[in-house]
Amino acid sequence: METMNQTMVTEFLLQGFPKLRILRTFFFFILFIFYIITVSGNLFFIWLVAFDRIFHSPMYFFLTQLALADTILITDIVPNMLSVMWDEERTIPFSLCITQFYFFADSETSECFLLAVMAYDRYVAICNPLRYTFLMNPVFCVKLVSISWLFSLCVASVDASSLVELHFCRSNVINHFFCDLIPLLELSCSDTSFIKLEILIMCIPVAFIPIIIITVSYAFIVVAVFKISNASGRWKAFNTCSSHLIVVSIYYGSLIGIYLLPGKGKSLNAKKFLSLFYTVLTPMINPIIYSLRNRDIKEAFKKMSIKWIKVL
Repeated sequence: METMNQTMVTEFLLQGFPKLRILRTFFFFILFIFYIITVSGNLFFIWLVAFDRIFHSPMYFFLTQLALADTILITDIVPNMLSVMWDEERTIPFSLCITQFYFFADSETSECFLLAVMAYDRYVAICNPLRYTFLMNPVFCVKLVSISWLFSLCVASVDASSLVELHFCRSNVINHFFCDLIPLLELSCSDTSFIKLEILIMCIPVAFIPIIIITVSYAFIVVAVFKISNASGRWKAFNTCSSHLIVVSIYYGSLIGIYLLPGKGKSLNAKKFLSLFYTVLTPMINPIIYSLRNRDIKEAFKKMSIKWIKVL
């Protein structure tokens, strides 16, 4: 009865980074530049792989899906964050807040699955090179990607549906720059124990299983690499995995840092800055890492640049 008599929250106030208000114009333009670079870089990468036959292989197909997930993620987060910085604070209706969280959860979950799929791809390429074409055939690759996206959509739908069922009658101020799950649960006046249990169960297929697949795949890869007799062969095999390892380390490193930090005091600001790594920086540096460490992409970019110069 007490909950029913309280005013129900229909919109939220995103605080963003209140301590950076003096430098908000500077950070606004930095984020805007990051956003343009990220979207342009990922879309260019997708276009390059789609129209150049040399990139028609499983590894590059999976990279295009990762670029698509990164584009969805940063487009879901950054435009609204820019609005928060420009206005210092921003109200967001409940429905749009849930929608933002839905696409955030979808892109983050799909990235976990795609990184696991890419680790398996590298395992097959290095440990079973003679059967690589047979095992990683186009039909199987499409099935892996389709399952990753479909399962991600299901997970995001379940989480978003659970949030819709909650009642918000306390403060409507979210101490974050986007509608994340934990800040929303902290504002709810409903019993959130079921949702927390649901999240814990969801972590098994979403986080733990991909980490296990990545760890086991690289354990076999390391064993196979050390069995290679010559140093150049070992370096070539390791070089095919280095970009993926860097991306996995940055992505999971920031996620683990966020969920291991306590949720009160100064750590809230630390969590917000860590969130920037996997919502802004990771989508931007992923295509850069894969491009700079890939000879085929660099060669294709040079040829395309020469063609454009001749046309101009």
